[in-house]
Amino acid sequence: MQVILLDRIHKLGNLGDTVNVKAGYGRNYLIPQGKAVPANAKNIAYFEARKAELEKEVAAKFADAQRRAAVLEKLELTISMLAGEDGKLYGSVGATELVEAIVQAGGEATKQEIQLPNGPLRTIGDHEVELYLHHGDVIAKLKVTIVVG
Repeated sequence: MQVILLDRIHKLGNLGDTVNVKAGYGRNYLIPQGKAVPANAKNIAYFEARKAELEKEVAAKFADAQRRAAVLEKLELTISMLAGEDGKLYGSVGATELVEAIVQAGGEATKQEIQLPNGPLRTIGDHEVELYLHHGDVIAKLKVTIVVG
């Protein structure tokens, strides 16, 4: 299935690229999310008419992501959790808890932006968490300290 991308998609293409994707990915994700349109004559003409407007929107989203990254990198979160004597938490700190802590500290983030490649945080101490704010182009590194409380 050929689609025209209406936004930058990490590891797929940039705004305006015509790419081949599997039918299910295009039909069930890209098109309903408004990230792409099927590549036919009508949509190509539609895209060419709106290209400048779409580029402005992408530039605005990128600038907003950079602003958010600057705010997030200044934050130092401290989360209080119960832990055993060996430093392991009773439970864990996942994306949901991190989003709540970020919002309470005055930042903004979503669960989908938080990357925990090794899974939830399960030990006390200092951790570094990455937030992918704009398709992998803007990455904010957040310092999280988990203390016994």
